[in-house]
Amino acid sequence: MAPQQRPTRSRRRLACVAATVVASAALASGPGFAAGAGAARAADPPAPAPAVVTADEDVPAFGAYLDYGSRGVARIDELSQWLGGAQLRVGHTYLPGDRWSNIEGAPDFLETWANWRRERADRMFVLNVPMLERNEERVSDAQVRLLLRQGAAGVFDHHFRRLAQRLVELKVPDTVIVPGWEMNGITYTHRCGPDPEAWKKYWNRIVTTMRSVPGAEFRFDFTPTRGRDAIPWTQCYPGDDTVDIIGMDSYDQPRGMSFDEQVKEPYGLQEHVDFAKAHGKPISYPEWGLFRNGDNAEYMRRMLAWMDEHKPLYNTLTDYCPHGVWQCEDNPESSEVYRSVLFGRTGEPEPSPTPTPVEPTTPPNCSPLDLGDWVEYWLGGKLCLRFDWYSRNR
Repeated sequence: MAPQQRPTRSRRRLACVAATVVASAALASGPGFAAGAGAARAADPPAPAPAVVTADEDVPAFGAYLDYGSRGVARIDELSQWLGGAQLRVGHTYLPGDRWSNIEGAPDFLETWANWRRERADRMFVLNVPMLERNEERVSDAQVRLLLRQGAAGVFDHHFRRLAQRLVELKVPDTVIVPGWEMNGITYTHRCGPDPEAWKKYWNRIVTTMRSVPGAEFRFDFTPTRGRDAIPWTQCYPGDDTVDIIGMDSYDQPRGMSFDEQVKEPYGLQEHVDFAKAHGKPISYPEWGLFRNGDNAEYMRRMLAWMDEHKPLYNTLTDYCPHGVWQCEDNPESSEVYRSVLFGRTGEPEPSPTPTPVEPTTPPNCSPLDLGDWVEYWLGGKLCLRFDWYSRNR
C-alpha cells in the first residue's frame, strides 16, 4: 500500500485588519477583521488523501474457464463486455488427458492461448496438466499404483520435458501449471489415494524436469478439491520446494451444505487458507462455481466476498452448466450477483482528482504586511492595512 499523502490545500486567505497607524508603523492596532479563521497555514502538514491500492492488492486476478481451445480465448472479450469492461487477466484451459501426445501440448492447441497471454504483460495463463494418460477412463487402483511408481522412477519425464520446451518456444515460460488437480478424489487416473508416497515423488520429478528446461519460469499450483474426499489432501502435499501456489477447487456441494460449513469443514476453505499461510504460499481457486445446491445466490455472494477477503493469486469460475453464470442460463439469480459484484472491475486504482487552485484575494484598499513566518503562524495568516480608515471615520 502506498504511503498516505496529504495534499496541500490550494487556498490561503489574506487576513484584513483595520488598524490605527502608530508613529513607528511597525504594527497596526485598533478595530479589525477576523484574521483568516479556519484557513490552513503554510506551515501545516499536507492534508490526508485516500489510500492508493495497487491492482494486485485491490482486486484478485480473475477469469473463467470458457472452452478448451480458440473459442475459449474469443469468449474472454465477450465475457469482459458483459461485465462492463472488467479486466479478465486470467486465461484458463486444460490439456486433454487421453494420450501422451496431447499431454505434451500440441502446438496448434497452445498457440492461440500463448498469443492471448503475450498481448498484455499483466495477463496470466493457467494450464491444467494431467499427470497420466487415459486420465478419465476409470483405471483401477492397482493400475494407478503401478503407473505412479513408474512416474516416480522417471519413466514419463520426457513427456513433461517436451511440454516445457513447447511453452518456452511459444514465449509463455511463466505459465501457471496445475498438474494432477483434484488428486484427493477418485475421478482421475492421476489420483493420489492408491499410493500417496509415489504420487508425491512423481510430482517432484515433473516439477524438477520442467524447471530444468532453459528459459522456464513456471509456477506450479498444487490444487486438491475442497474437503476430505477419498484421502485428506494434506497427505498428498509434495513439499514446499516444488510447490509455488496452493490452490483449491471449490464447488457448491454437497447438497444442503451451507457456505459456513464449507469454510469450517475438515480440509475446507479455512484449512486451505491456514495451510497455505503456514507454508508461505499464495492461494488460488482454479475451479469454483455452483453445483448441487442449484442457483444459490448466497453461495455466489459469499464466495466472491471470501476471495476479496483472502486475496488469491487468481481465481477462475467454471462457466458451463451447472456451474456457470454467463454461458449457463439456469442460474439467473447467481448470475445477477456475479455480474453486479465484478461489473467494471479493472484492478486499477481510480485516479485522484486534481484540485483546482484558487488564487488568494486581497480586500480592496488593503496592503499586506510582511511580518515574518513566526508572527503569521500565530496570527493565522497575513495582515493587511486599510488606508481608507481615516476617511471612513470622519
